Amino acid sequence: MRHQAVFFAGVLWLAVLLAVAVLSVGRARSTTERLVALDVAVLVLMGLLGLGAGAVRRSYPLDAALALALLSFVSTLAAARYLGDRRPFEQPEGPGEGGTG
Repeated sequence: MRHQAVFFAGVLWLAVLLAVAVLSVGRARSTTERLVALDVAVLVLMGLLGLGAGAVRRSYPLDAALALALLSFVSTLAAARYLGDRRPFEQPEGPGEGGTG
């Protein structure tokens, strides 16, 4: 019985954190703040998926969490690179490359 109470408290806590993270995505003023808030929301969602996998004793939620983690990693890299130099998929030009000389 005690394990169920701790499990329920963990799910409730992660659900509250997810709601706060989603609200912070909507209330963020800059794109960088939105990116960080979205990463936090995805991280909390992966925690909920992990707890869900333990509840149903299946690995499907863990597979979904792994896929979500990979997609989140790639999208964060692309978004950060885009925010950094506005070219997400091109190599930045070095000092001697592509110049006028």
